[in-house]
Amino acid sequence: MHIQFLGATGTVTGSKYLLTSGASTILVDCGLFQGYKQLRLRNRAQMPVRPSQIDAVVLTHAHLDHSGYLPLLVKNGFRGKIYCSEATFDLCKILLRDSGHLQEEEAAFANRRGYSKHSPAMPLYTEEDAIRSLEYFSPVPFGKWFTVFQGMSATMEPAGHILGAAIVLISDGSQTITFSGDLGRSCDPIMPPPSLIEKTDYLVVESTYGNRRHDPADPSHLLAKTIRETAARGGVTIIPSFAVGRAHTLLYWIHMLKEAGDIPPLLPVYLNSPMAVDATAIYRRHRRDHRLTQEQCEAMCHSAKMVNTVEESMALNERRQPMVIIAASGMATGGRVLHHLKAFAPDPRNTILFAGYQAGGSRGASMIEGADSIKIHGEYVPLRAKVAQIDNLSAHADGDEIISWLSHFSAPPRQTFITHGEPAAADELRKRIEATLHWRCRVPEYLETVEL
Repeated sequence: MHIQFLGATGTVTGSKYLLTSGASTILVDCGLFQGYKQLRLRNRAQMPVRPSQIDAVVLTHAHLDHSGYLPLLVKNGFRGKIYCSEATFDLCKILLRDSGHLQEEEAAFANRRGYSKHSPAMPLYTEEDAIRSLEYFSPVPFGKWFTVFQGMSATMEPAGHILGAAIVLISDGSQTITFSGDLGRSCDPIMPPPSLIEKTDYLVVESTYGNRRHDPADPSHLLAKTIRETAARGGVTIIPSFAVGRAHTLLYWIHMLKEAGDIPPLLPVYLNSPMAVDATAIYRRHRRDHRLTQEQCEAMCHSAKMVNTVEESMALNERRQPMVIIAASGMATGGRVLHHLKAFAPDPRNTILFAGYQAGGSRGASMIEGADSIKIHGEYVPLRAKVAQIDNLSAHADGDEIISWLSHFSAPPRQTFITHGEPAAADELRKRIEATLHWRCRVPEYLETVEL
């Protein structure tokens, strides 16, 4: 087998791993690059392999940095099967369509306002492209080996993180390589901990928080404090959030905080993401994949007013009373949250609260680093609102949790590849694994090919 690293090297986005063995060519994950412009430009560049030459795709989970390139892959000639867990397929039905729709909306908006450097601005792919890609999905249950393509088989085990997230093991009959995907946390209030893997010949492990330790404090305390203080000064709390996973964790905590009286029970809370609204039904459908009881699931799904239409979304920007708005996207890279930021970022009474990782080059990272203005739709918007972050609400394992997960292997892999992290995080995790577990590790480069 050979593996080529087509993404998630030196960055937390663009996950793509090309695996070849004999006559088989398999792509593990097919994500979009996000953040810095030089990374986003890779989304429009030609892939090192023609999509028509890829025999199959195996997805670890539905987040767009792992699945969002699929519509373009199909548009450009891929005709194989896309294997994933059953919940991942249900989420991709929502996420990919929404991604195409948003790209069309943003291109149209740029053309109307004339702020794009391209004339006309064109979406990377459309909603129709996304719908077409769904025809190639082939969901499989957890824990069952299946044939990916000639001589190549795979199985998936739950990874925590979000609904349907999987750890993927792939074998060519003589050796096995395991992809951690995004590892969840042992203490997540909604998702169970990642499955333990006994052994593998080669391992590709994520390192998003490889150089950090999550604050052990209860994240709900900071969430409650921020919402209370913002409401007390007459402000609005804007929470940019990934529509799948993070938004629902926030809804769960808000429900619990209102029940406990830690935030005003009558404070209006809005979930402004049609995609997140649709995803709530998937939590009901896949009850075995998460920790919540039926009662808790229903309470989570009813803890906010769901905003569906554009008109409802625009009306929120005219309100000047305390409220909480949860809106996609989590790194403020697109979606409805941008319109809320334009409306509320200039007012010092308001708070912009980030509840997850912010990739380098994203608006979210810039705001956390202290920017005094942010560029949205070609215009600079003053940033006078308070900016805060709840770091330990992340759905990613931190450095300690990754090491703990690795320590359960019965024997060290022949080689461990550390990906899906900024350079400092990936290198720090490499050092820790080498020092504590004495495994052979490497941090691969973009487009590097390794013979296994």
